[in-house]
Amino acid sequence: MRYNDIPVGYNRAAVPDSLVASHPGIAPLLTDRPQRARLLEAMVQAVAEKGYEAATVADAVRLARVSRGTFYELFESKEACLLAAYRLGYEVLESRIDVAIRPARDWREELRLGIRAYLQALEQDPLFARVYLVEAEVVWEEREAVLHRFAHRYAATFARSGRPAPPLEALYLLASGVHALACARVRTGGRVRDLEDILVGCAVRLVGKEETWI
Repeated sequence: MRYNDIPVGYNRAAVPDSLVASHPGIAPLLTDRPQRARLLEAMVQAVAEKGYEAATVADAVRLARVSRGTFYELFESKEACLLAAYRLGYEVLESRIDVAIRPARDWREELRLGIRAYLQALEQDPLFARVYLVEAEVVWEEREAVLHRFAHRYAATFARSGRPAPPLEALYLLASGVHALACARVRTGGRVRDLEDILVGCAVRLVGKEETWI
């Protein structure tokens, strides 16, 4: 798992205070012990390359260059390690979106900048993208929570349009559709960033006429 805004290692000192302050959920996932950081990255690599069922704790400890005992000191299971990696990855992804939308002058620009940042982050980290989009069935409850968080993000964006916001159920469909299209593109090896125009277009049309959601 590699992110441009958090150096490999994930130790607490390496993470900007602003990121931790704006996303408190990150703090419990970080540690000053580099073994945990390496194991998170190694688990993502193993699952991305072999699939969740085939990936093993042995793969993770080999890639992370730590002992099996160290793994079980830090994580109860393979699933627990993957879940921690998934959560941290999402927090970083959301932080990058937050930074990207700051210059937006209106809701349409905010929508485009947010979707662009989402797609760019996935394309720049193909291993995490595969785990986040394709191999995350094992953490499906966490994935559902993430989709609902994106639905609320869309609601906040659309609120700036001055029109009645679509129901959260509709925005959940939008978040699920974005996820599904990106997943399909990752599965086939296509370029995720090429989805920007279609996703923005669909999102804008979802707002529709003012009376659509009345």
